[in-house]
Amino acid sequence: MKALPRSMRPRASTLLTISLFIALSFCFPAWTPSLGSMGQGVSANYDESKAGTFTLPDPLVFNDGKPVKTAHEWRQRRRAEILQLLETNVYGRTPKPPKQIRFQVSDVDRSALGGKAIRKQVTIYFPTPKSEAHEDLLIYIPTKAPKSVPMILDINFSGNQSVTNDPGVKAANLWLGKPPAQQQAPERLRGTDKEFDIAKLLDRGYGFATLCYQDIEPDFKDGYKMGGLRQQFFPPGQTEPAPDGWGAIGAWAYGLSRAMDYLEKDKDVDAHRVAVMGHSRLGKTVLWAGAQDQRFAMVLSSCSGRGGASPWRRNYGETLESMSGAFPFWFCPNLWKYVGQVDKLPVDSDELIALIAPRPVYITSAEEDQWADPRGMFMAAVAAGPVYQLLHAEGLGTDQMPALNQPIMHTIAFHIRAGKHAVTAFDWDQFLAFADLHLRAH
Repeated sequence: MKALPRSMRPRASTLLTISLFIALSFCFPAWTPSLGSMGQGVSANYDESKAGTFTLPDPLVFNDGKPVKTAHEWRQRRRAEILQLLETNVYGRTPKPPKQIRFQVSDVDRSALGGKAIRKQVTIYFPTPKSEAHEDLLIYIPTKAPKSVPMILDINFSGNQSVTNDPGVKAANLWLGKPPAQQQAPERLRGTDKEFDIAKLLDRGYGFATLCYQDIEPDFKDGYKMGGLRQQFFPPGQTEPAPDGWGAIGAWAYGLSRAMDYLEKDKDVDAHRVAVMGHSRLGKTVLWAGAQDQRFAMVLSSCSGRGGASPWRRNYGETLESMSGAFPFWFCPNLWKYVGQVDKLPVDSDELIALIAPRPVYITSAEEDQWADPRGMFMAAVAAGPVYQLLHAEGLGTDQMPALNQPIMHTIAFHIRAGKHAVTAFDWDQFLAFADLHLRAH
């Protein structure tokens, strides 16, 4: 295996204690300005010798300090404890699923993408305490599929029309301009998101579905006041999120679950083999979606960084402090009381990953994406391993970070590749190989 670059090798003085079992030595999407311009004025550490020492909360220790000894204890009690800690302190409390939901299939084209796919466009309507919300789901099914297919469900940044040049895909309503105003996506945005290769997925036998996160909740401060989903759940008289009120990441995850509600009803989809995929802040979102909604058979999280797979406690790249100023609306207000005392946060990213167990999860990082703390993400993935093992699944099987472009694929998978904060062809090749391992009918 190729050696890890010197800048990423741990020093002996900085090896971190991760849990009782393990000792081991963001976030901006492609359409935003570069990390360098976004990071101006933000003090970030990129020196391993200054990353500090910390101990992650052990997912296999109950809140009362007693150890989790059996899979039954995990499923019946400990899993719920961790979920509650994340709801209360990080992402906020997600409303219960709607009792009624309706779907409107507005388009079915059985010769889309040059005959490769059946295209469906579905509007999903679900009630809120104040009105009815909706989101648009784009679906492609391989034309030659002999039966229901495994599916990769993605959440995108710039509208369903951005992921393909297909002229039949309707333009999304996006928040554009300064100040942001909701308007139909201009035609120039069609097919501009190059991080997808839908044809490759279809040729491999997978269906593809996607929805835009802007359909669910605006991605800017006070966006919830301008028609976001969260505001629709405020009780009468409430104008600001409660201390444990859900942030935008929680709302986006809720939207993914509503898409899953539809996929369960579509006979062309094998609803037991749906992977959920997201990048950057949406990489955080799919981890939280997979942690809450166990219908997702697999989670594919790209470059999620802090607030995703990377531990809050690690002082490297983006931190709780920098995030509190830039993106406070992504999380619940309770999180910010830990600024300056992150060691007192009673939950961390290893436990988020552990909630996905025993389902497969893939965590990616990139060499030039140090803001997202690739080493920290690896550490958290290692620390989640004992939960997978308790549930008779495989963790990473090593505490040694792999070399560039050398994936580790068990039930937990991880790689760090050459390049920047993005989703690349290399990432998709690994995602599909991982899906072949776990989602293919054998």
